[in-house]
Amino acid sequence: MDLITLKDWDKEDILHLIDEAMLIKEDPEKYYKVLKGKTLAMLFEKTSTRTRISFEAGMAQLGGHALFIDWSSTQLGKADIKDEIKCISRYVDVIMARVYGHKKIEVMAENSSKPVINALSDRYHPCQTLADLLTIKERFGKFKGLKVSWVGDGNNVCNSLILGCRKVGIKISVAVPKGYEPIENPDLLTDEVKAVKGADVVYTDTWISMGQEKEKAKRLKVFRPYQVNKKLLGKALFMHNLPAYRGYEVTDEVLDSSQSIVFDQAENRLHAQKALLLRLMGKI
Repeated sequence: MDLITLKDWDKEDILHLIDEAMLIKEDPEKYYKVLKGKTLAMLFEKTSTRTRISFEAGMAQLGGHALFIDWSSTQLGKADIKDEIKCISRYVDVIMARVYGHKKIEVMAENSSKPVINALSDRYHPCQTLADLLTIKERFGKFKGLKVSWVGDGNNVCNSLILGCRKVGIKISVAVPKGYEPIENPDLLTDEVKAVKGADVVYTDTWISMGQEKEKAKRLKVFRPYQVNKKLLGKALFMHNLPAYRGYEVTDEVLDSSQSIVFDQAENRLHAQKALLLRLMGKI
């Protein structure tokens, strides 16, 4: 079993993983030796803060070992990725990769003898969504009857959030400028005010992802009306996968408010991914 996108995971798989993550978070010491002797290979083509630290710390806390493998300092960027993954999967018990093109993740999964985790590609970010769902479950105690509103760029995080919300029964609306729609189409609205009406959670992300720096001037102009400020947020909780660029997609007033749960989200990357690692290695 891999985690490439959430398309291949059914509702019961996701709900069970979220429940297990809550148990792990509540009593982490119970799991300290579960993955003793196991190794995680962490392949990074893109830079990372939360992904690297949460996976590395999580593997250590489960009693295993994580290997940080920089794409640029290995043969991953030179040799055939099929050959490299066939070798790597003989050394370790699970592989996670953070890449630019989603096709690379698919090729890895096709050629690996061990489970592969998509830790971010240009199309999807399923690990983030698992942490998001854990955070929502903690706050509301349920999924059914909730509404999440995405405002901004229909990017990889948005795509995975749509899939995750649909799987567990959360209504999701998305407000994006024309030409920036997600590939996983929910109820699309160009009007950000209408999109957030009745929302329990308002979620946004950076307007300029890695690899889009040349589009900065254009994107800042296009996305300006989609900034999450206090007026737009209303009474909803605020979520952001971080890093946040203050004064652009979100104001300081929102990010630092009591309605902001972004650091709970960040912490829950650790707990959700620990549950994921245990699930993929057959321990839960």
